Amino acid sequence: MRIHIATDHAGLDFSQHLIGHLGQAGHDVIDHGPTSYEPLDDYPAFCISAAAAVVADQAAGLEALGVVFGGSGNGEQIAANKVRGARAALVWNQATATLAREHNNANVIAIGARQHPIDDVIGFIDTFIATPFPGEERHQRRIDQLAEYETTGTIAGTVLSS
Repeated sequence: MRIHIATDHAGLDFSQHLIGHLGQAGHDVIDHGPTSYEPLDDYPAFCISAAAAVVADQAAGLEALGVVFGGSGNGEQIAANKVRGARAALVWNQATATLAREHNNANVIAIGARQHPIDDVIGFIDTFIATPFPGEERHQRRIDQLAEYETTGTIAGTVLSS
């Protein structure tokens, strides 16, 4: 599987460990940056690039997922979710890693590098990658509604005010 990763300065050490771990597990890892420590770097471009690459790979029929890191993971999740077709979930334990895939078919996860030890982070990511989307109708229906709103600004049968 191809795994796209991105971070900011807060997650740079984690990303380097992750590249090695995922590579040893046989994944094709694409690093969207940064490649050096810059304490004033800006994460949006890195995370958007990773999320866009995941969406493009999946549209081309490739198995791909993404992982974005930052101090808390919040901003990185928000950035990734700006990409049409990205479904980024903030993960903070094994259960949220599993549910991100099982209920939301998330294709990107965000993790707070300052919130967890590296061994826990690797466990979250391995769980996320290994968990399939079972495709239950109720979950797919909700994902389809989100995609519809993302594309049209409405959800069929629902009036949304802006």
